[in-house]
Amino acid sequence: MLRHEFQPGKLVAGLFLIATGVVYAGDAGGLWETPWFAIVPLVVGGLCLAGAIAVVTRGIRRRGGTEGG
Repeated sequence: MLRHEFQPGKLVAGLFLIATGVVYAGDAGGLWETPWFAIVPLVVGGLCLAGAIAVVTRGIRRRGGTEGG
């Protein structure tokens, strides 16, 4: 039995923020050079994609008749 409901929007947001952290860590460790402005599209794009997925997920769950929460 699941203890909580699966929320794919939060999963996507977390993955994009982890990817951002990996890019910064690689830059700090000297593995590669990352310009400061390269992170903005990664974070903003990830948050926008996560929001869109959350809206779609909520619409699917409401249409299915199962209300969580």
